[in-house]
Formats: sequence, structure tokens, C-alpha cells
Amino acid sequence: MKILFIINDTPYGTEKAYNALRLGIQILKDNPGTELNIFLLADAIGCGVAEQKTPDGYYNIGRMMKIITREGGKIKVCGTCMDARGINEQMLQSGVQRSNLKEFAEWTVEADKILSF
Repeated sequence: MKILFIINDTPYGTEKAYNALRLGIQILKDNPGTELNIFLLADAIGCGVAEQKTPDGYYNIGRMMKIITREGGKIKVCGTCMDARGINEQMLQSGVQRSNLKEFAEWTVEADKILSF
């Protein structure tokens, strides 16, 4: 099964990205062979930035994204959204890739399930 998560919200401030990644980690853990693709749009591109520092005891989106990629999930970031926010590819953490609307559209039509956060 192919699952696509679309994340639109900031990494911190709300818990939408946190909940999406929690769910993604659980899906990959419990369902070997499932393909999980995550596409970051708008302010969610901040989820893909490397070297995130959070207070002790607080969740860290960067660490959660590393778990997703380590377990075989793919994470892509909207290039237009990156440009609009002054984020370049060198600022992204390992495993997170710049992408575009064409690839986002491909992931969308290929997905068996789509969840938007």
C-alpha cells in the first residue's frame, strides 16, 4: 500500500506535524512493506530543516523525520515554498529532498490513501 501524508503546518506551534509523524512512525513499524511518502508544503517546510533544537522533554520534529527516513519513508519539500521562505537545499536535513509540483502530483495519483495535516 502507498500512503501519502501532506503536511501544511509549522513544525512547532500546533501539533499537526507532530501527529502526522507519530502516525507515520507507527504505520511503518506495524506494516512492513507499506510505502509512506510525506510532502511538506507552505510553513511545513520548516519540518525538514536540519539542526532543530528544542527544550529538553519537548518533541523534536527533526528527530522524528530521521526515524521516518531510516524506516524507509520518503520526505520531499515543495521547492517553490522553500524559495518563498529563503530555505535552500543545504539547510535540509539528510534524507529530505527538494521537490516540485510535478512530483507532488505523481505521488498523489499513485497513492492508495492520502491524509492531510
